[in-house]
Amino acid sequence: MAWQPGEFGRELRRLRLAAGLTLAGLAASVHYSKGQLSKVERGLKSPSRDLARLCDAALGADGLLLDLAAAPPPAELPVPEEREEEVWSMELSPDGTNSFQTLSRRQVVGAGIASAFGVRFGGGPQASTAAQAQAVLEASRVVLGQHRTLGQTVSPDFLLPTLIAQTHTLRELAAATDGPLRRGLLQLGSRYAEYVGWLVQETGDEQAALWWTQRAVALAGAGGDDDLAAYALVRRALVTLYREDAAQTVALAQQAQSARVPKRIRGLAAQREAQGHALAGDERNSLRSLERARDLLQRAAHETEGPVLGTRNLTDPAAMIHGWCLHDLGRPAEAAEVLGNQLRGVPRNALRTRARYGARQALAHAAAGDIDQACALTRELLGSFPSVGSATIAADLRRLARVLARHPRNVAVRELTPDLTSSLHLIDPRGVTHA
Repeated sequence: MAWQPGEFGRELRRLRLAAGLTLAGLAASVHYSKGQLSKVERGLKSPSRDLARLCDAALGADGLLLDLAAAPPPAELPVPEEREEEVWSMELSPDGTNSFQTLSRRQVVGAGIASAFGVRFGGGPQASTAAQAQAVLEASRVVLGQHRTLGQTVSPDFLLPTLIAQTHTLRELAAATDGPLRRGLLQLGSRYAEYVGWLVQETGDEQAALWWTQRAVALAGAGGDDDLAAYALVRRALVTLYREDAAQTVALAQQAQSARVPKRIRGLAAQREAQGHALAGDERNSLRSLERARDLLQRAAHETEGPVLGTRNLTDPAAMIHGWCLHDLGRPAEAAEVLGNQLRGVPRNALRTRARYGARQALAHAAAGDIDQACALTRELLGSFPSVGSATIAADLRRLARVLARHPRNVAVRELTPDLTSSLHLIDPRGVTHA
């Protein structure tokens, strides 16, 4: 349901009067100015999603106001196509820039650039022995863990060339082996590709992120692991979550919760479903999904083998996501408290995780009207935002900047704004708002 002039305002006024609230009383509750609310009620100004969310919660509208304020749904996410006889082309330039693209062999020959691939490493299948492939497999498991740890403190740009090359190496070695060793190489290659997809998503390129996720699914399937296809749905649901498309987020997350899927993947999918329900203002189903997620993740804790899918830095992921959901349900004060409690258990060196949920905590404090605390928290995190380079974190920081802009006379806001603006430009100079 798309917003129409006057419709949201009329319903907001009806609900406000039914609750016995004056315009000033509601303004104090949602931390917007009385003048701004008056314009929204009279249909002179369209409501933001954040305002609709807060008013919906304050008036107990059960998602009605959110529905009335909804923008037209974004286009459905396309599934990247697989190319036959695919060639991966990665260019590393002397100035430090790099690029990656996929081509079909027909495109390579047709463009006359086959000579660009004149330098080859290794002599094909006959050049590698099973012992060599096994050594690479074992070392690559360690390297992936090291890169995931490093990914908490540095920008994706520093990691992607190495990870892409490693994924290619594992794929090529798998073509030269068979049996359990081949399956192991392909399955580990799929985990590399999945992590590359996540890092690419952090750069703001959602289409490339989806391509890498599909590549991970293909590698895993070739290695006899069909479960990653379900996790790919969870990853696609993250893209729709940052697009604020609640319906697609819920639908994709529910598809990933088949009884045949491992408990950890189902638990992660249930968390994403909870976030989708919260985005739609559906508190009951959000909390139900979170309870299901907590149960599945606890039961899966002792069953997971190999590289762990999803975060490794949260002691209680469901509790942290609960804090995330409380903000989207229009209960920012409670969200800030829950997020703060959970952040105390995050390792100090997990900068990306701390920045992600710290930004959401600062946003929650700001939405709850605790502007000084929001600014203090943001100030503490400013140094880590550019270093981790995350377009998804930048999305919350831009929302935070918009909330703070409503308080131009606040001293802390005036002092923070130039540095926050500078950090946002360093994180994501294109200003993209998607994941």
